[in-house]
Amino acid sequence: MNWITNYVRPRINSIFSRRETPDNLWTKCDDCGTMLFHREVSDNLNVCTNCGHHMPITPRERFQTLFDGGVFTEVKVPAPTPDPLHFRDQKKYPDRLKAAQKQTAEAEAMLVATGEMGRTPIVAAGQDFSFMAGSMGMYVGNAIIAAAEEAVKLKRPLILFSAAGGARMQEGILSLMQMPRTTVAVQMLKEAGLPYIVVLTHPTTGGVTASYAMLGDVHIAEPNALICFAGPRVIEQTIREKLPDGFQRAEYLLDHGMLDRVTPRTQLRDELINITRMLLGMPPAVRGDLPPPREGGELDHALSDVEEAQAKADAKK
Repeated sequence: MNWITNYVRPRINSIFSRRETPDNLWTKCDDCGTMLFHREVSDNLNVCTNCGHHMPITPRERFQTLFDGGVFTEVKVPAPTPDPLHFRDQKKYPDRLKAAQKQTAEAEAMLVATGEMGRTPIVAAGQDFSFMAGSMGMYVGNAIIAAAEEAVKLKRPLILFSAAGGARMQEGILSLMQMPRTTVAVQMLKEAGLPYIVVLTHPTTGGVTASYAMLGDVHIAEPNALICFAGPRVIEQTIREKLPDGFQRAEYLLDHGMLDRVTPRTQLRDELINITRMLLGMPPAVRGDLPPPREGGELDHALSDVEEAQAKADAKK
């Protein structure tokens, strides 16, 4: 056995060999093109630190920053009939569902959860645009109804984060039926006297905008989010006119009275806490807790700290 060839040389090569850089260390901003360190973007809630562009974020990632300590409990959503129309285009509908589930590691395009946000108990629902463009199908309709029923049962407000390309074409008329179903679910909340807050994210379009996404007590949008029923390109082709700059973007809709607020994602949690507690008639949220006092009172506590510091100084001498 040649120990130099079999052991020493491979060892030296492993030490000095070039190590490949992982592909997931950097993220390129879709707007300004800046290369950003992945952890930096993640810590900033997927908002570009250079230009403020809001990149996509999944409901699970959003909930981990929304709820206190990132702790929440998922609400079970009834599963609808799979492939009711036996739809097929280039692929079968079940195959598209399986591919989306594998890509996102989620069951469907909406996640419903309960938990506390700034010590305020809430129910939250979030749409996942990465799952078949967040399209509204029977599952999404069932999810919103389940969220509304859970909110009424627990007497909690419902906060919904919308992000969708519209109704799901593979379910045809059954997807369009979710518009009246979700409208009835929102009415349940109003009859129970519970706040319903909608956060519109990029993009929120189609039948989603024509139903539950625009029925909230308060409408908040993330900056530069596209919010519309028909897209600007379709409107331009229909009316044969050039639309104004920023048409159907969040800031344009705010100026024309369609929205109540446009809030950056990094400030959204604090604003939701304030609005929710105000609608519930609760006092302002507690920002932090003081440690409990030691036995003997505040003066004894201060004296003991002085004595401890003096003892450390004497020990150094």
